[in-house]
Amino acid sequence: MKNSTKEIINEINTYRDEAKAAFLPRFFKTGKGEYGEGDLFIGVVVPNLRVVAKKHFDADFDTLRELLASPYHEYRLTALLALTYRYAKFKDLASREACVNFYVSQVDAINNWDLVDLSCYKILGHWLFDKDKQLLYDWAKENHLWKQRIAMITCMHFVKQGEFKDALAIADLLQHHPHDLIHKAVGWILREIGKENEQLLVDYLTPRYKEMPRTMLRYAIERFEEGKRKAFLHSKV
Repeated sequence: MKNSTKEIINEINTYRDEAKAAFLPRFFKTGKGEYGEGDLFIGVVVPNLRVVAKKHFDADFDTLRELLASPYHEYRLTALLALTYRYAKFKDLASREACVNFYVSQVDAINNWDLVDLSCYKILGHWLFDKDKQLLYDWAKENHLWKQRIAMITCMHFVKQGEFKDALAIADLLQHHPHDLIHKAVGWILREIGKENEQLLVDYLTPRYKEMPRTMLRYAIERFEEGKRKAFLHSKV
């Protein structure tokens, strides 16, 4: 059967690499008490997962749901990549809305930073650009690490379209978050804003930077010229 879960898994498995399978759990922090606790890996790199996902972009939601229910990280990521390709290929509103609704329904399976970063802004970001964004504000306020990261990274699409208001508002909601994965996400999106409008980023940071987590600040100012960057780092702005 075309696009069956078994067929897709078999294709993914042809790219298995034992050395990577040993390394990836450490890279994605799967130890007890770490953010990726319990995640399993077979050792397949993203470019190879993309090959499989592109081939099966039209897999139905039941198949994608089965892949997302897997304990294996690569199967879940392949499902999400396939969903991004499906969303891009099927341009009618009904098909895209179905992709978005499915994505939201499966949010608990989107439970590591790469799963978030490679999917959310391409689906939720594109869909919500000209729509109500309350979902992102709700998720930013929820005590759920991955929903909070999705809320921030989804704003990547808005920023690339020159719309910064929601990204800055959600950054404010997450500024004092305790987890470095959120510090990095907020800093990353702020840096992207700076690429488009550096003065806006400076104006945003100036009253806030002294209270920001250092990682967040470092990410945000990474592209500043050295003198300006050091002024922020040494609280001399």
